[in-house]
Amino acid sequence: MAKSLMICGTSSGVGKSLIVAALCRIFANRGINVAPFKAQNMSLNSGVTPEGGEIARAQIIQAIASRKPPSVLMNPVLLKPEGEAKSQVIVNGKVFGSIQAKDYYERRKVLWKHVKDAYDKLSSTCDLVIIEGAGSPAEINLRDGDIVNIAMARYADAPVLLVGDIERGGVFASLYGTVMLLDEDERNMIKAFIINKFRGDRSILDPGLKKLYDLTGIPTIGVIPYIKHNIDEEDVLSERFSKSRGCLVHSKSEIVNIAVLRLKYTSNYTDFMPLELEEDVNLFYVLPEDLFDISVEEIDALIIPGSKNTIADLLHLKSLGINSYLRKLLREGKVVVGICGGYQMLGKRILDPYSVEAGGEVEGFGLLDVETFMKTEKTLSLVRGRLSFRENVSIMGYEIHMGETKVISGVYPLFILLEKNGKPVRKSDGVSCDENLSVWGTYIHGLFDSGSFRRFFVNILRERKGLPPILSKESPSWLEITDAEIESFSHVVEKSIDISFIEKLCGV
Repeated sequence: MAKSLMICGTSSGVGKSLIVAALCRIFANRGINVAPFKAQNMSLNSGVTPEGGEIARAQIIQAIASRKPPSVLMNPVLLKPEGEAKSQVIVNGKVFGSIQAKDYYERRKVLWKHVKDAYDKLSSTCDLVIIEGAGSPAEINLRDGDIVNIAMARYADAPVLLVGDIERGGVFASLYGTVMLLDEDERNMIKAFIINKFRGDRSILDPGLKKLYDLTGIPTIGVIPYIKHNIDEEDVLSERFSKSRGCLVHSKSEIVNIAVLRLKYTSNYTDFMPLELEEDVNLFYVLPEDLFDISVEEIDALIIPGSKNTIADLLHLKSLGINSYLRKLLREGKVVVGICGGYQMLGKRILDPYSVEAGGEVEGFGLLDVETFMKTEKTLSLVRGRLSFRENVSIMGYEIHMGETKVISGVYPLFILLEKNGKPVRKSDGVSCDENLSVWGTYIHGLFDSGSFRRFFVNILRERKGLPPILSKESPSWLEITDAEIESFSHVVEKSIDISFIEKLCGV
């Protein structure tokens, strides 16, 4: 069995996922066969593995850092919130069911067995497993049902490093308080502290670090500086997602402004991060309630993203009168885009005969002549293909959806899929009302990861704005960008923490 190491945090959002990714890359660069593991994640950002399973995007990023293909073994339990106190449960990459929060602990024994089985299989294939915890190991109201922090560390016989985020303030109190809320045997599992996101002169921390050691007997083995990066982040705690649109509408005429609706149940908002890296793009997120505060002249394209509860989000948008805003955008020559759930909303209607979401039938925005039937079986696939009317514009991405959308009439097929889950196919996906992409929708997540399609789409917006297209620029793929960002991030982490301490701790 592999050696193991666990990274826990004093709370959610302290940087555990990226520190695990950095350590995976550091050890992979040293020739160690390393893999990431998170027993249970709660996230609306997920992706598809080569074996056709669904796991959190964070573990996909960590797999890339490890230079391994992502696997369902790396994240055996995924919770996807889909309503008030309700989540869809994904086990070993497939839908296990939907459960209320109050019923979750009744399923703990079943889920715990799947977690242990997945860890055993994964650890038999590598030399080192770096395990990510969730939230805090000291949540005293949740510890009895915990399967992801101390229970997992015990099972894997993993020493624990505890991470605190100094940018939030109170880092010494949060580290000390977390340790003190643990039982004595659990405290003994915490072998070192790491302070993350520090800005300024590190020496000013020295008195606090000494006092923390005097109080706990636990050393601090690293202080990681605040690092700006372009690596996928976890769910709504992302700084990107919390941006208000206030000062984000760019007045420069050579910049195209792309707004993404911030839905209540937004899923896979990481779809749009690659657009941020285009120098002639200003991307921002906007709450539906705030959309009417923005004039249509300030937006070149509006994207409705995926949703974990499409019908609920659609009904909310309709109650606000968003339909009239969309039609005004189109009259002014702007572009409206729907991805996955957003694609379903742009159609004529959504039918839910099996009550996958709310049941019944709901009218869509009617901007695309399609209709969607909700199904009980989830579609999960990795795809490659091209734009239907531009053979040189390639795309790649993944599908995660419960519905099947059928074309009624009057629309163009958007993409031709040439490969699905590694097997050759030839079928269409998505539709557009015209070849100028005035209104279009697709089920493909990660679409803008493709450099050729990303640049094609931005050039469409430039031309609509009266700007010349940029034809000489070759945009890199998001995978290339991500790999380079992980490499850069890991170098900073390697210089900031005592890796030799970790090597001795793990015995590698």
